[in-house]
Amino acid sequence: MTEPEFAPQSARSRPLWLVPQGEDGPVWPEGVDRGFAEASGFAGKAGQLCLLPGEGGVAGALFGLGRAAEPAGRPPRERFALARAAEALPAGAWRIAGAPQGHDMAQAALGWLFAQYRFARYKAAEPPAARLVCPEGVDRAALLAMAAGEYLARDLINTPASDMGPADLEQAARDLAARHGAAVDVVAGSALAQGFPMIAAVGRAAGPGRAPRLIDLRFRGEGPAVTLVGKGVCFDTGGLDIKPSASMLLMKKDMGGAANVLGLAETLARMGRAGGLRVLIPAVENSVGPDSFRPGDVLTSRKGLTVEINNTDAEGRLILADALAYGAEARPALMVSMATLTGAARVALGPDLPPFFCDDDAAAEALFRAGRDHADPIWRMPFWEPYEAMIEPAIADLDNAPSGGFAGAITAALFLRRFAAGAGIYAHFDIYGWQPAAAPGRPKGGAGQGMRAILHALPRIV
Repeated sequence: MTEPEFAPQSARSRPLWLVPQGEDGPVWPEGVDRGFAEASGFAGKAGQLCLLPGEGGVAGALFGLGRAAEPAGRPPRERFALARAAEALPAGAWRIAGAPQGHDMAQAALGWLFAQYRFARYKAAEPPAARLVCPEGVDRAALLAMAAGEYLARDLINTPASDMGPADLEQAARDLAARHGAAVDVVAGSALAQGFPMIAAVGRAAGPGRAPRLIDLRFRGEGPAVTLVGKGVCFDTGGLDIKPSASMLLMKKDMGGAANVLGLAETLARMGRAGGLRVLIPAVENSVGPDSFRPGDVLTSRKGLTVEINNTDAEGRLILADALAYGAEARPALMVSMATLTGAARVALGPDLPPFFCDDDAAAEALFRAGRDHADPIWRMPFWEPYEAMIEPAIADLDNAPSGGFAGAITAALFLRRFAAGAGIYAHFDIYGWQPAAAPGRPKGGAGQGMRAILHALPRIV
């Protein structure tokens, strides 16, 4: 995994001023040659960059912030705007020499670190050559920890299924455990079939070396009992209800929930906050083969509830159900599931704003506010009780894919909640895990979603 880095504090650096637009034009910082900037057409527009000349070449730069969002509290149209400067500035060390009062310097610096990320496993890819000196007054170690968690999640999602099967996902968990002194247990084979029958059923058609398993990662030390459960479908053909080829192109990202919980665990461990943390990942490949589970089958879950299979492409909730039931047996104070689960969530909120579900109003408010305040937006949706009947078929306790096409994200969340009973507080995140088009600090490809919202909300929940 590539390590995020700031420029050394001792590095010779050039100044970068962050310039907002006021009512009458740019709000010029003191000591800047505004004549040159004006002659260059610099107006402080969002993302605008002006390089300032000096005796040795470029002496500094101005970066436009645009107008403040109105009304107050409205999210900006671009997260991590300063990341544009990271991509465009000349090589060398840069320091933020001035910014408007109240500007979030930690978020600006984090966006710069996010812009440094490159996925270089299969071809060379140099990161931007401009490096930032960490601004004074921000928690450098925390920013590096958050960036490291994001890098890990992106790396795992970006890796194709040929190199990121269930065994590879297990190895990623073992590597994380080795870095931070955690313990890993893995349930596979006959023990999986006996103790986690739905995980075994979904993954049993996979080829040699790609057998299903449950990965159980535990961190030592004191801390609140928090369990993170991440969907680890390393590739999803849809099973016998096979997807069209176009729908399979991004299915390497169907383990994005697992990638996100591992990324969050990496961040918590680097911050010294992983004591009491447990991570459960049901890792499978949903393949087509002679042993595929079938539409119309009835599976018996770890919890004892029976599930009628109306669509083998609704497999994520099946493997999560067994993992959630197992996690709930320990009665954690908080249990969180993260999964690239439903297309309905994308239809409702798009790729950039993942929904989450939580019955506890105080916890839900803490999660929403943390996401808003730390540029990791999420949106609460309801466990809508009247839809419970939609997941109750005629011949089994539950239906994995209710017909009708309505409220798909909600019915999936209601299904999962049945298996999370026993946890103190339960929250479910239906993430996309993918950035479909490049944006500042967020290159096209695998993406973390909800990690920082959970990270910053945890002290207020448990």
